[in-house]
Amino acid sequence: MSKVKTARAKATDIKTHTGIKRVILASQSPRRAALLSQLGVDFTQQFMSVDETPLPDEEPAAYVRRVCMAKAAAVAVGLTQLVIAADTSVVCDGTILGKPENREDFVKMMHTLSDREHDVMTAVTVRSVERQDTFLNISQVQFRSMTMPEINAYWETGEPIDKAGGYGIQGLGAAFVSRIVGSYSAVMGLPLNETAAMLTDFGVPWALNPCR
Repeated sequence: MSKVKTARAKATDIKTHTGIKRVILASQSPRRAALLSQLGVDFTQQFMSVDETPLPDEEPAAYVRRVCMAKAAAVAVGLTQLVIAADTSVVCDGTILGKPENREDFVKMMHTLSDREHDVMTAVTVRSVERQDTFLNISQVQFRSMTMPEINAYWETGEPIDKAGGYGIQGLGAAFVSRIVGSYSAVMGLPLNETAAMLTDFGVPWALNPCR
């Protein structure tokens, strides 16, 4: 089922060199919507569910790119529309850590991440009727050592339930992060540097590049 909502109180049409008048964010994530809003882009959100099951022996980077492109392809694109899709995975020792299925699964994830560095892979796809580009950002996140009381208390907040890797860096999960090498916004779910560059490349205006 398609879910559509307006990302801003008033999402007006935009004029670009390429004729794009409407940007669609193929995501129901409030975090990605907030990040895209930071770029000053007027957009609506539309989400179509896709199969996110990894293929046999699929490498994490290939998986993230494939799912991201599938999300973009699932949303119909008109002549004057542009779709932005993203997918994020937490990867440790070459293994994708998805959303925790239950408390036991979450605790296992936290023990895996505790006092270690892991990768956060976020792919972004921008698609129009004429072309499609995909960029993959890989950032490294270092966790400090976590205690069981902290892990249990974090689970009780409810924050980890719908988060890849069992934590949200934009929330209380940030208390466990001692270092990031890469893009903070990418770890949140949408790398703004790459997204802004792709919008410019597609001739779509944003706050620092009106391109009118």
